[in-house]
Amino acid sequence: MGDPVTDCSARLQQQEREIRSLSAEIDSLKNPQNLSSSPHLDELREENTKLKYRLNVLKRTLQDERTRCTKSMTNINQQLQQIFGEAIRASCPELDAPPLAVTPNQQPKFGDYQCNSAMAMAQMLKVKGVKVSPREIAEKIIQNLPDNDLVQKTEIAGPGFINIHLKRTFVSKLLSNLLINGVQPPPLAARKKVVVDFSSPNIAKEMHVGHLRSTIIGDSMCRLFEFLGYDVLRLNHVGDWGTQFGMLIAHLQDKFPDYLSVSPPIGDLQGFYKESKKRFDEEEDFKKRAYQCVVRLQSKEPEFIKAWNLICDVSRREFQKVYDCLDIHIIERGESFYQELMTEVVKEFESRGMMQLDEGRKIVFAPGQSIPLTIVKSDGGFTYDTSDLAALRQRIFHEKADVIIYVTDSGQATHFQVVFAAAQLIGWYDPQVTRVEHAGFGVVLGEDKKKFKTRSGDTVRLMDLLDEGLKRSMDKLKDKERDKVLTPEELIRAQRSVAFGCIKYADLSHNRINDYVFSFDKMLDDRGNTAAYLLYALTRIRSIARLANIDEATLRKAAETTELVLDHEKEWKLGKCILRFPEILQKILDDLLLHTLCDFLYELATTFTEFYDSCYCVEKDRQTGEVVKVNMWRMLLCEATAAIMEKGFEILGLNPVHRM
Repeated sequence: MGDPVTDCSARLQQQEREIRSLSAEIDSLKNPQNLSSSPHLDELREENTKLKYRLNVLKRTLQDERTRCTKSMTNINQQLQQIFGEAIRASCPELDAPPLAVTPNQQPKFGDYQCNSAMAMAQMLKVKGVKVSPREIAEKIIQNLPDNDLVQKTEIAGPGFINIHLKRTFVSKLLSNLLINGVQPPPLAARKKVVVDFSSPNIAKEMHVGHLRSTIIGDSMCRLFEFLGYDVLRLNHVGDWGTQFGMLIAHLQDKFPDYLSVSPPIGDLQGFYKESKKRFDEEEDFKKRAYQCVVRLQSKEPEFIKAWNLICDVSRREFQKVYDCLDIHIIERGESFYQELMTEVVKEFESRGMMQLDEGRKIVFAPGQSIPLTIVKSDGGFTYDTSDLAALRQRIFHEKADVIIYVTDSGQATHFQVVFAAAQLIGWYDPQVTRVEHAGFGVVLGEDKKKFKTRSGDTVRLMDLLDEGLKRSMDKLKDKERDKVLTPEELIRAQRSVAFGCIKYADLSHNRINDYVFSFDKMLDDRGNTAAYLLYALTRIRSIARLANIDEATLRKAAETTELVLDHEKEWKLGKCILRFPEILQKILDDLLLHTLCDFLYELATTFTEFYDSCYCVEKDRQTGEVVKVNMWRMLLCEATAAIMEKGFEILGLNPVHRM
């Protein structure tokens, strides 16, 4: 994804070079000798005015860029990689691509970060016939470190590990910047377009627990890209076309013959679907009429389009109930959207000679893939392969997407792998330029470690799951007697925050690649790495300022004038933990694994608890309970912790409350 710090620095340097060049041009035009000897005096003066205008624009742009780069949170790991990368290249110029490995130190007592490149470099040199110990290489790296504001000291440990100690003044300055400017994303080299395909239920079928992961994971990915400044298109690729609509329309005509003039009262669309499916399987005449309805729908006959829209609208209203609960914003663009584009896909593959005939079907074999894509069925119809190719083509050429992410279950991994390979075969995109990725996920299991189902063996309806979450959340709050201290409105807000937050967090805190066990008891537990614990932790941190009678304006003013002293080991540990936030986001940007952010927030909350237990922030008179002393730099550490937690919650889609 590139290094935003390096990109920002490079842009600043380029703009400064342009300013120097323009200034030189203007100075030459100001030279009296040039002016007096020139027959085109008016033209030169006009050129001078234009150059001055361009110079002022460039200076303003440079100032804006500097301001933006200064306000952004610094990715310490990336800056250290830049510094150590320069030193490594200077130490071993004979290596073409020396390895660069800088990571947070797992044993903080030995340093804050660690560079582990020396061992791998020694191996690479050995292959070239050069024998040198990793410790010698580590010493060379340290000697070649450029001047910088980050590193206080370095130490060589073991076979050649370089332990890195950060300057406390540097960390303090970054924390002050965070408090003054807020949690700002790193500067983007260019504003990229991202398409995220997620949720994707089927029209006329209820959303079930199988849609839960795609909806939650996809929304959180969108929130991350949006925070980082990308242009994000959230797409709901719903199943809204195909044979089943002929079946549904035929049943609609029989059950509600006046549907064209009176909106049919379809209360239970799932039941309506089951009835029509039963008739389709058992009644031959109905089946024939259903197929005729499909043909007339595909021909865009008005009354059939109206019937189709009526069925889709009933479904959309049901989907929206789920999206409203989970605070999901998404644009529907179903399979019907791509129908005409599929014909173009078939023509393009045929014209390029990439299609083969196979027992009446038209198929495409992509290089390195063991199974083909079926582009046209033997009856002339299109398939999921065709619609997914059409969707991908539209997103690349019409949306001009730089990044395309598909959030579906891991069972579809092979399908997408073949689709992507076919798109590369025909030359639609270069994977080095356009990122197209399937972000697969495991299934939701019940506590019996089997696929999550109801006691009767049915798939769990998503609305039933959310309603159960609300009930259990309220029971939990009442068990803790929160109903006695919160107003009715605050209690409802806390209930929704805990219920939906816990369901989301339980999903996101597990590695999406793995299956996970759904347990209300575990997710509502206010101990351990759960949303209940983290939401309460944030509420507690926010209450510290209220306890000290310090408002936001006072904290903002203090941030500009108070140096954050980080002498206590717990202050130092908390300060460094807060500043790892940009590193965490960069990692997720690279691998799309959101549990990393959950792990970080849990680490931040527990690190804060250690700090708060060891370092007083507010000192009270034991007898009167009045505030005697406020330690302002520690209050600012509380504020910085809360700001990072809130931004993390925003990316995860959690909605914290002031009182819980």
